[in-house]
Amino acid sequence: MMVVIISLICSLVTNAQDLKHLRSFMQSAPTPAGAIPYGNNLKAGHYLNTGNARVYYELYGKGKPFVILHGGVFGSTYEMGRFIDSLSKNYQVIAISTRGHGKSEMGTTEPTYEQKANDVNAIVSAVTKDSAIVLGFSDGGYTGYYLAGLFPDKVKKLITIGAGEWLKGARPFNITRKDAFGLDSLYWKQQLALNPHPEKFDEWLVSINKYYNNVNISKEVFAKVHCPVLLMAGELDQNATLKTVIAAYYMFPQVQLAIIPNAPHPAFQVNFPSVWADIVPFLQQ
Repeated sequence: MMVVIISLICSLVTNAQDLKHLRSFMQSAPTPAGAIPYGNNLKAGHYLNTGNARVYYELYGKGKPFVILHGGVFGSTYEMGRFIDSLSKNYQVIAISTRGHGKSEMGTTEPTYEQKANDVNAIVSAVTKDSAIVLGFSDGGYTGYYLAGLFPDKVKKLITIGAGEWLKGARPFNITRKDAFGLDSLYWKQQLALNPHPEKFDEWLVSINKYYNNVNISKEVFAKVHCPVLLMAGELDQNATLKTVIAAYYMFPQVQLAIIPNAPHPAFQVNFPSVWADIVPFLQQ
């Protein structure tokens, strides 16, 4: 019994240490010792009950509100760290961990983009009376489209990365625990240690797969986005291919296009300077 207790204590200590040095999915280089643990920063963290889930978010900086939305399934607030670093110098950054990610609960409803948009709207309304600029990567970008369409008075400008037209059945989804851990077991150990209900992980993946296999995001969604949009993508994006991004470009009322040469889906992780160089003038307009 004593051996079991000691083993459990050692495991908890190891997890606590790991959570002080977060990493993004498939991160190759070690996390710097002094890096801010975005997504698990006790000094900046808050929760809001948005109906059937407690959603976690962090606040940084001062100024006009700027919402940051990470990618889906394999995404985390930590992966958006360089954006938070840069934007918090001039804005109040609201970095949200969407349902099922990081420290946010999974909730009891289908993980739709409408639901995520409602969550974001509730958090923004709780933080400020002002409208916000929104930046979303991949899943966060699609959430941004729905947010701008459902709550147009809350979104001043929208920046998306890797979120083009998404036609039903274009990509099959059947993500399992084995798949996830096979790609990056350390990342998932960290994420499940953060998650308030890790025992529901497999159930959550099933619901995600079901929704993604049936979602259809095209002109009906894009036409409702009337704020200025900066549509960004990596030239070699394997998820939101260049064809889908160009198709989406022609469906927005107000849009600018920025393609990062020779970059994959997480374009900002491989070429942040180029992504940032396109964002700055858009913010200044």
